[in-house]
Amino acid sequence: MRLFCSPLVAIVLAVALAGCDGRPGSAPALAASVASCAPLEQREPNAKDQRPAFAGQTRACAIASNVAFDVIVVAKGLDKPWAVEPLPGGDVLVTEKAGRLRIVSASGDVGQPIAGVPAVDSRGQGGLLDIALSPDFASDRTIFWSYAEPRQGGNGTSVARGVLAQDRRSVEQVRVIFRSTPTYDGRLHFGSRLAFGPDGMLYVTLGERSDASMRKYAQQLDSHLGKVLRITPDGKAPSDNPFVATPGALPETWTLGHRNVQAAAFDPLGRLWVVEHGTRGGDELNVLEKGKNYGWPLVAYGEEYSGLAIRGAVTDRAGYEQPRYYWDPVIAPSGAQFYTGDAFPAWRGSLFVGALKERRLVRIVLEGDNVIGEEHLLVDRGQRVRDVRQGGDGELYVVTDESNGALLKLVPRR
Repeated sequence: MRLFCSPLVAIVLAVALAGCDGRPGSAPALAASVASCAPLEQREPNAKDQRPAFAGQTRACAIASNVAFDVIVVAKGLDKPWAVEPLPGGDVLVTEKAGRLRIVSASGDVGQPIAGVPAVDSRGQGGLLDIALSPDFASDRTIFWSYAEPRQGGNGTSVARGVLAQDRRSVEQVRVIFRSTPTYDGRLHFGSRLAFGPDGMLYVTLGERSDASMRKYAQQLDSHLGKVLRITPDGKAPSDNPFVATPGALPETWTLGHRNVQAAAFDPLGRLWVVEHGTRGGDELNVLEKGKNYGWPLVAYGEEYSGLAIRGAVTDRAGYEQPRYYWDPVIAPSGAQFYTGDAFPAWRGSLFVGALKERRLVRIVLEGDNVIGEEHLLVDRGQRVRDVRQGGDGELYVVTDESNGALLKLVPRR
């Protein structure tokens, strides 16, 4: 891969030259690297007066891997697909926002909706959301999915599990294993991604429901909203969760202070990274640590959609975690995958993130915990990328957030 170098690095260069202050990413070597390259993002930031907390926290170098790949359109005509999950053998599960779960065969045949999925509230950003296979799927055929559940008084993000029937036409033994609280009559910020960790636990990401009156819940331990949760496959809170012994706290909570997390992936070291939607100019990449507070709405980059400052927020405050990286302007992140396959050796270790607003697939290059480069792929297609997952042969599957959505597969060019 190569870096595109240029002296046009005003914001990041100023931070890099400020000296070594002991913060992550402020080492002289990183500062020198940041100071010698042109950031991929050249547009004016929305929050022009804000500065990153350490060198390389935003506007990373433009990097090109020069990987030759083809994009295969596996299937078209999907109705706002939200998640893709590869099955053993080459077929994939796809969720559609309206509440349909389908299997798309390796040859591109789109199956009929799978029966047994509970009703969803598909208004706004709701609907049938993420899906994940049980770590023991080969033997138990169990799948897990998250969705906006219609409830008395509103709705909320819930997680259900069921067994995929042998004929793959229905899910059986369906039961809801988790319901977020409080219920709220809203249409925004449900989250949510599901990811099984190397510990066998299920991690669930939740939004804080967006409206100004709901933001406070991201900081309150008696609410699930604005949190990342850790539960057993049966929906229970493990005894070693950080707030199990805290009076009044909901024991499922793993981390707090999140806005709306729609991208989550474990890295090869077993650490969970999340990418969350910010306001205008505040999308964040965070690597999560047990019990930590990631700030929203007290610590945040960017500004309100109105252009006003985020009320009560600053970009740095003692006791709150800084994002490893942030975007201003935003990409609107959804779906994430650390690449570990053999099909694209040059991409190993990269974090891929879907971009809704910017209509592309973003490749993030990391050095330790620091972002050192970005590469933007599928730009010419101009489609909202909702999810990205690695298949069994190392190919990358992508679904596009369109009424006539597509399932794409990135394969090495022959």
